[in-house]
Amino acid sequence: MFISRLKLINWRNFAEAEVKLTPRVFLIGPNASGKSNFLDAIRFLRDLALPGGFQKAVVEHRGGVSKIRCLAARRNPDVTLEIDLSHQENQPRADWRYSVSFSQDNNRNPILKAERVWKGEKEILTRPDDKDKADPARRSQTALEQVNENKEFREVAEFFTTVFYFHLVPQLIRKPGYFSVGPIKNDPFGSDFLERLAKTSERTRQARLQKISHAIKLAVPQLTDLEIRRDETTGVPHLIGKYRHWRPRGAEQSEEEFSDGTLRFIGLLWSLFEGEGPLLLEEPELSLNPAIVRQLAPLVHRLQRARRRQTRQVMISTHSPELLMDPGIGGEETLLLIPGKEGTEVRVATSIKEIKALLEAGMTIADAALPHTEPRESHQLTFQSLWS
Repeated sequence: MFISRLKLINWRNFAEAEVKLTPRVFLIGPNASGKSNFLDAIRFLRDLALPGGFQKAVVEHRGGVSKIRCLAARRNPDVTLEIDLSHQENQPRADWRYSVSFSQDNNRNPILKAERVWKGEKEILTRPDDKDKADPARRSQTALEQVNENKEFREVAEFFTTVFYFHLVPQLIRKPGYFSVGPIKNDPFGSDFLERLAKTSERTRQARLQKISHAIKLAVPQLTDLEIRRDETTGVPHLIGKYRHWRPRGAEQSEEEFSDGTLRFIGLLWSLFEGEGPLLLEEPELSLNPAIVRQLAPLVHRLQRARRRQTRQVMISTHSPELLMDPGIGGEETLLLIPGKEGTEVRVATSIKEIKALLEAGMTIADAALPHTEPRESHQLTFQSLWS
């Protein structure tokens, strides 16, 4: 199953946006246009289905409704997310549709305004209902997060929990306790990355690391034979690789000696193997050589198709021309985020006539669409402009 449509109302940058999605999605746009916030809408739905649900997702993770609500919101103060889930592309109707709207009460506590679920054409949940009217406290939770309420659509809740956002910060791998008390479970920024590797079954871990080692040899020829090894004294896992040099046996290096690019590349490859649900990747090109970045899109495509089960959905935000140079990237799987006074507009690349014509003429997304995301006045950002 994959996310086939997303509608946002008053969500951060987006006063109103609705777009169809494909199994592979590329998000492009200028800085502060909302690429991260677009991905965060999907993370929010995941958070609704996790322990703590609605209240934790709004207050603890995002600072409250006022931090979420779009600054361009006018008469309607409610924040709404609506999502379609489908098993196949180009279905006439989605298998599932889930919609949630919320605002805040007089004490700025999140309050559910509406929650609806459709299975095919049949609506199976509508809130608020009579129980909500009799007990207003029920509106502090969604039905999605409650096992005694989501029985008829638990497939949706379980799907949301499989969403995985990954934006590895190398410093957190090297020093997981430096910025916090220690590794954070399921940390999207990687503080528990090595622990997750260590806890993966040995057979699966070795198989994945062997494939990753082969890829790493192409990017970093001196680095080979990756393995996870726990410190005998502290029990802390370390990522060990053999580093070949003039000595016949070479030497060993751990994650503390790996470059940022090496750690990011290893983390990226592992994330493509790990999990079954939608994978959200933010700027995977960071710290990587352009020659490697040019291979990321076809690499993601091949690993998507290599899965035994249904193709895994991958959404990628990027600024990189090298990543978007791949001729296999289609205009229908590229979304342009265009900021304006009334919020950010989201458009499929092929819906813009000029871009569509350039793509049909044989140009790549990098050449046809990326120039449309450049800030109009960026050419004036020179050393001289700082002093004028």
